[in-house]
Amino acid sequence: MAEPTNVVERFLETARTFPGRPAVHASDGALTFEELAGRTARLAAALRALGVRRGDRVGVSLPRGTGWAVAPLAVWRAGAAYVPLDPAYPGERLAHIAADAGLRAVVARAGAAAEWAEGLPVLDPDTAHPDTAAPDTAHPGTAAPATQADAEPSGPAGHPATAAYVIHTSGSSGPPKGVEVTHAGVAALVSGLEERGVYPAGHRVVAWNASLSFDASVQQWVRVCRGDTLVVLDDEDRTDPAQLDALFDAYGVTDLDCTPSHWQLTGPRLRPGRPLRLLLGGEPVPAAMWRALAEDPAVEAWNLYGPTECTVDATATRITGAAPRLGEPLAGVRAQVLDERLRPATTGELYLAGPGVAVGYVGRPGLTASRFVADPFATDGSRMYRTGDLVRWRADSGLEFLRRTDRQLKVRGFRVEPGELEDRLRGHAAVEAAVAVARTGPDGDTLLAAYCVLAPGARVTEAELSRHCGAALPAYFVPSVFVTVDALPLTPNGKVDTEALPPLPTAPAARPESSGRAPEGPLEELIATVWAEVLGRDGVDAEANFFALGGHSLLALRVVSRLKKNAGIALRTKDVYRFPVLADLARHAQSVHALAAGEVR
Repeated sequence: MAEPTNVVERFLETARTFPGRPAVHASDGALTFEELAGRTARLAAALRALGVRRGDRVGVSLPRGTGWAVAPLAVWRAGAAYVPLDPAYPGERLAHIAADAGLRAVVARAGAAAEWAEGLPVLDPDTAHPDTAAPDTAHPGTAAPATQADAEPSGPAGHPATAAYVIHTSGSSGPPKGVEVTHAGVAALVSGLEERGVYPAGHRVVAWNASLSFDASVQQWVRVCRGDTLVVLDDEDRTDPAQLDALFDAYGVTDLDCTPSHWQLTGPRLRPGRPLRLLLGGEPVPAAMWRALAEDPAVEAWNLYGPTECTVDATATRITGAAPRLGEPLAGVRAQVLDERLRPATTGELYLAGPGVAVGYVGRPGLTASRFVADPFATDGSRMYRTGDLVRWRADSGLEFLRRTDRQLKVRGFRVEPGELEDRLRGHAAVEAAVAVARTGPDGDTLLAAYCVLAPGARVTEAELSRHCGAALPAYFVPSVFVTVDALPLTPNGKVDTEALPPLPTAPAARPESSGRAPEGPLEELIATVWAEVLGRDGVDAEANFFALGGHSLLALRVVSRLKKNAGIALRTKDVYRFPVLADLARHAQSVHALAAGEVR
């Protein structure tokens, strides 16, 4: 048999060669490669029966579980591209993504997409069998049955030139934009990481950590196509070092992929000496962390760099020595450091070319043309992507990241375009002008801060602004701190001078913890105990603001996990953003779950 030419063929060949090998472990069960191949074939057939064809886009909106592996592979086997829609996102954002991507169908649990998938057929992967009712029984916005249909489209699935997925990133001047990536880019990513040694030969057990809605998930889950076993981490697993240790032991996890912020939260509390291949990306690795990992004999750590627009990773380097670096480009990636006139330079903006360069931004030809530019060094008319990253070539270690050339922010690995957040803030009746910036917190982590100019006579609290943002934006997009100013400082050319903004009035973790009211009742007391544990404090007041005490998205996730584990209270991370004051969160939990004070166990 000829060597597989794309990841879909690689997966099918692996399933034939190792049918009984575990492919996926998750909280809802486990699948062997044979079972995963069967599940993806049935779901692909169901999608084809709904009319999905090559070139279509199919939304995937599922909680963490085996479905995360089944759905994207099935969409690929049906000839389409998958579009992830995180069910934790606000409905307004999901509706925008669905419309922007022009979805043909959605894979979701029954009823879960009714709020935002109006007019679209919704297929439940758990009930998708090719021997059920005819496709004309499918109803928009509800779970649709399927009929017998060929699992594969005409010709091989995963053709290099066709789209593999569309992932939406933050918009620089408004709503999120969809980045369309081809199968050629995915295949090049896998082969490039294999050639560099990031993906070593032999069978590996990979902890799948990133949300399906982020491009980092691609380099994690697509490893199943090369025969590796995936262990899907629940939110509780991701943020609890003790549970991570137990899960790693149970399944023999060898590889973990996460952001430096996430590793800083969990890594130091894992069992000392645990052997692990650690892949870091999404944000710069702090120098102290770099040195510690370079000196840890149990951990083989790698630093990966690349924008969504270039299929996840463009460079990779083993973490050794004392100085952080991006390292050398992966095989097939052409990295050019250019000055303002597109001339080669030692220090300049980084441009990337090669098969990993995305098609562009869906439905935005002007924005695509501004970022995906003609490659003056190519003879085939291909394009290169303008990253916006200022870098320097180092003779001894390849590329070194210096800073951004624009306002794009990275907060705990999440890509945040300030324009989208600022548009949302200006949509509040009390806010006349706003600017979002990144600030360094007391523990050296990055905080998202919003400076707001209020309308004449207007008054608004931080909690109100936090709820306003959280109603339409993902949790990581909600600022940790809001600062009211009389006016935004401007540069001579009329732009906001972010360097001249006043410092945060008080470091968040140093703000007063007490407003004079102790937590009252079992529910407030329980939440206060969890907050104190997560934030590392002796006690928390009933009127305390989680983010004013130094909380952020990863810690909010840990709060939600512990409340569910300790008391069966099933909140969502965005609830902490909507109700950042402890007493408000307690009232929300009571109303949602109809818990009387005496029922908290």
